[in-house]
Amino acid sequence: MTAFLFGIISSLAASAILLLLGLLRGSRPLWWLVAAFSRCTGTGLGRVYRHQSSTEQDMARDLSRARWIKVMAGRGNVLTREVFSPLWSGDLSPEFIQVLLPDPEPRGDSWLEKRSHDLRRFDPGYETPELLRNQVRANMHYLAHATRAQHNFELRSFNLPNTCRVIATDRAAYLTFYNSSDHGRNSPCLYVRAPGLLYFIALQQFDTAWMNSSPALPAPRL
Repeated sequence: MTAFLFGIISSLAASAILLLLGLLRGSRPLWWLVAAFSRCTGTGLGRVYRHQSSTEQDMARDLSRARWIKVMAGRGNVLTREVFSPLWSGDLSPEFIQVLLPDPEPRGDSWLEKRSHDLRRFDPGYETPELLRNQVRANMHYLAHATRAQHNFELRSFNLPNTCRVIATDRAAYLTFYNSSDHGRNSPCLYVRAPGLLYFIALQQFDTAWMNSSPALPAPRL
């Protein structure tokens, strides 16, 4: 039931956000109007990135100031890139880092397999669900090794609708709703400030998945 409700909430939120983004792209004056009223309405919308992949420079700055960090990703590639490397090297040391990645183990009700099915529609490289599962496993193993000496890090896996990416700190969040017809890196990304309605939605997405998650696989023996 939790997964069902989670899916409904995610779908409704994604539909509303994508409609808003469609309007913003088509009318620059409307975007300035929405930005101007975001403070009054309490939504907390700060800016919109046309592509998720263009957020990393700003994200690195926000991570460097964060008291805590929460990440829920569709496969976790961003966690292996330069934007997160100061966390794994120990140059940054927030109070805690919580990471959620999809459960990569095959099962009849796997939401990761459903996402893999979506990817196959436009990317022939994902002909089998095993490719996406292996990518998630590789990122989990990377994190298990990179953080083995850290006590403020926890990695868990979830099997819920794989519909969005959340990267949140105590100050702001980057919220991306995945499009079923394109890769997440090409989807628009919302930058939302705390406190605000959209920031609350981002944390709610993460916390719901966290409460229904399980410990991720351990690092392999060397």
